[in-house]
Amino acid sequence: MKLNRILLSGTLVVVALVIQVSVLARLQLPGAVPDLLLLTVLGLALVYGHTGGALVGFTAGLLADLAPPADHAAGRYALVLCVVGYLVGLARPEHGRLRSAVGPMAVVVAAAVGSTLLYAGVGALVGDTAARDVGLGSLAFTAALYDLLLTPFVVPGVMALARRVENDPLADTSASGGAPAASNWLVSGTPGLSRTRRGAGRMGLGTRLKGVKRL
Repeated sequence: MKLNRILLSGTLVVVALVIQVSVLARLQLPGAVPDLLLLTVLGLALVYGHTGGALVGFTAGLLADLAPPADHAAGRYALVLCVVGYLVGLARPEHGRLRSAVGPMAVVVAAAVGSTLLYAGVGALVGDTAARDVGLGSLAFTAALYDLLLTPFVVPGVMALARRVENDPLADTSASGGAPAASNWLVSGTPGLSRTRRGAGRMGLGTRLKGVKRL
């Protein structure tokens, strides 16, 4: 991953984890805990794609596994968020831009339910049967409900920050002269300028526009 991706992802994940552990996990809501960390991973995966989503998900999950008061085996939630980040990244919209709110809402519901079931399934493999005591159906429903309510306040903002870092003209340099790639970014992002550049080329002007889950 690029350095700017790593810095942004790390900052957002740490902030989400701190809020998750210190605030959301203490609300004592019925059923599941609102999963701010999951929503952060979803927002980044929808911009970075499946590879970036898997890497961010694994790192975020591993931090959650190690953060107190974690009461489960390390690596359990890392596996869950790695899989979720990869699958959500496969549904990445073109240029990481959403055209409607329906798609992201469906992705959040599927990810919340899927992560809860996968987390419980991995727990069953290592002998953790807590899901049977609290009711897996209730956990999945409340997880989807809480995450869906948080989505408008988290996912669009995370995606906007990720897109802004991705399109930062100062983050990369052009291959020819080492100058900032602002020109290519401006042209590719503005259809009018792109057409102007092609027209100028034909005329020979040569112008370059440069919670951790708790069961």
